[in-house]
Amino acid sequence: MKELARFRDPAVAQRVLREIHETLSKPRVIMEICGGQTHALLRHGIDQLLPAGLELVHGPGCPVCVTPVEIIDQAIALAARPQVVFTTFGDMMRVPGSGKDLLTVKSEGGDVRIVYSPLDAVAIARSNRDRKVVFLAIGFETTAPNTALAVAQAHRERLDNFSLLVSHMLVPPAMRALLQSPLNRVQAFLAAGHVCAVTGWQPYERIAEEFGVPIVVTGFETVDLLRGILGAVRQLETGEARVENAYERIVKKEGNPAALQQIHRVFEVCDRSWRGIGVLPESGWRLRPEWAAFDADKLFPAPGFAGPAVTECISGLILQGAKKPPQCPAFAVRCTPQTPLGATMVSGEGACAAYYRYRKSSGDGHGR
Repeated sequence: MKELARFRDPAVAQRVLREIHETLSKPRVIMEICGGQTHALLRHGIDQLLPAGLELVHGPGCPVCVTPVEIIDQAIALAARPQVVFTTFGDMMRVPGSGKDLLTVKSEGGDVRIVYSPLDAVAIARSNRDRKVVFLAIGFETTAPNTALAVAQAHRERLDNFSLLVSHMLVPPAMRALLQSPLNRVQAFLAAGHVCAVTGWQPYERIAEEFGVPIVVTGFETVDLLRGILGAVRQLETGEARVENAYERIVKKEGNPAALQQIHRVFEVCDRSWRGIGVLPESGWRLRPEWAAFDADKLFPAPGFAGPAVTECISGLILQGAKKPPQCPAFAVRCTPQTPLGATMVSGEGACAAYYRYRKSSGDGHGR
């Protein structure tokens, strides 16, 4: 806590904030990739303290939000099977599929259990050898090492009743897709510090160079976020476009080699569908063929799922930084945490949930 106090110091935060005001010379648009950072920015009111010409937009860095409808529908179908124990993180329970959600399946008698780690799902498989235990493996590079460890553990214990429904995503391809989109307004990125703690920042160097965009690896405390914003503004003002590390106490250039080794042992890169965005080439992971015994896709073959999207929900535009939650006519009216139309209102890291919690009464978000 003593170490973190330096990154929560109001005097330091004010000093960095003043420098941002002094450095900015014209309007700029910066995207924070991570949904956890979105919540921190709104919770601390940082977005309201920035210069009027500096706009923060919110990216697709919430794994719950970008898990596609077809995966949710597949999860619902598996969870409804009488021989299956379906395990997932708590945030996934109320993510809408094309017809219902996992919480509804549970209320209808499905054995759906919330876990805090994929290793918890392995433990359930160990204790229920007569049942098929499926874990819904979502998340970015941050959560993939734990999923890979769970597969390795199940293999060591010969738990042939354990499997994964995989929907792991990779951040850099999503950034590339955003920059190539005709909707793009982003001039610089704040990269997610916890993702870079695993991967390092090397995967971002080519993006910065190719598209001429500054990318600053940023943490989650007030000073972390302000330092990240300042780094991005400085580069924009000087015409630079490189990767900068503003989360030095956690992130190294090479990342975490042991975690990366575990990921690549179990997973291979594949195309992946992103909710609200579409299929992005080489933007996800799937189990390697040698781990097929743990692949729920192969163990429980099913027809393709492609449920209709809720047309009223504009979460796809929000995830691309083209719109903000209050610009949705349904926001806080027909779409609330109790009656969500999209995953961005359900997730603890979703932008709509952040605005509902921190900005609903102020009406902020339309202009900035």
